[in-house]
Amino acid sequence: MFEKLFMLVKNNAGTAVIDNPAIPVKYHEAVINEASSSIIEVLKNQLETGKIKDLIKFFQFSGIYNNTLVSSIINRFANKLNNFYGIEPDSAMQTANSLITPVMAELVKESKDSKNMDFGLGHFLSKLNGNQADMSHLVNQMMVA
Repeated sequence: MFEKLFMLVKNNAGTAVIDNPAIPVKYHEAVINEASSSIIEVLKNQLETGKIKDLIKFFQFSGIYNNTLVSSIINRFANKLNNFYGIEPDSAMQTANSLITPVMAELVKESKDSKNMDFGLGHFLSKLNGNQADMSHLVNQMMVA
């Protein structure tokens, strides 16, 4: 499932990463990994801090609810670009915003596609929590509530 997230990020990385002169070619793959891990880290943190209801609402009502989640991912990724790759803060923020925003929109879209089990919200959240619990039942209950 995480490799599919990586591919989702990679497929959206054209302008933000691949065509970005601020990111040397030798770092493209690593930067795409950093974007993927930033998404996973922030979403996982939501679970670990008991904000599962907010996380589910984000996937249900994206665009209307909880843009702070996307902002957190953008900030985390921009910090990594700045700290690990020496990209200037403004450029790092612009790069992060132009990659993370469409990736999260597509992730939400994929999570709503009943044919795509890998990104189904219950399955996705179960993977984020390390398969410690099947989150599908909880997700279904909370989406109805």
